Amino acid sequence: MPPLRPGDPFPPLVLSLAGGQLDLPAGVSGHYGVVLFYRGSWCPYCNAQLRAFQRAAQSLAEVGARVVATSVDDKATTEALVAKLKLGFPVGHSADARAVAASTGAFVNEEPLYLQSTGFVLDPAGRVIVSVYSSGAIGRLVPEDVAGLVRYVREHHAA
Repeated sequence: MPPLRPGDPFPPLVLSLAGGQLDLPAGVSGHYGVVLFYRGSWCPYCNAQLRAFQRAAQSLAEVGARVVATSVDDKATTEALVAKLKLGFPVGHSADARAVAASTGAFVNEEPLYLQSTGFVLDPAGRVIVSVYSSGAIGRLVPEDVAGLVRYVREHHAA
């Protein structure tokens, strides 16, 4: 699958959550969506990114953005990470790395199997505004850029 480009519809994905599931992009419909694929709870860069998005929860809410994240980690590992980092946004577990990559173009690490860091910002209709693909440990969305981008898009669509 080639990378998702601005204007592309975000493909349907089902995230397994501790308390059920979240269908994307429907689960963020009507809001700007931030979809994060992270490498796993073991990744210090991923933990820093998830913490940063949690710290920015207020500024992201002010611009109408909703964050969701997922990885290949199992349910127990994900629940422990959510508790440790005190994450208030939905975090999925047990993602099928190859299936997610096939539908989104995300890079996959084969051994051990996991998704490389990938981030998307979606418009309220579920179309991609920006996609950030990493083939390794670094290179990812940061919340300040997301909030600024959403502000910019909102102002220019209103004009």
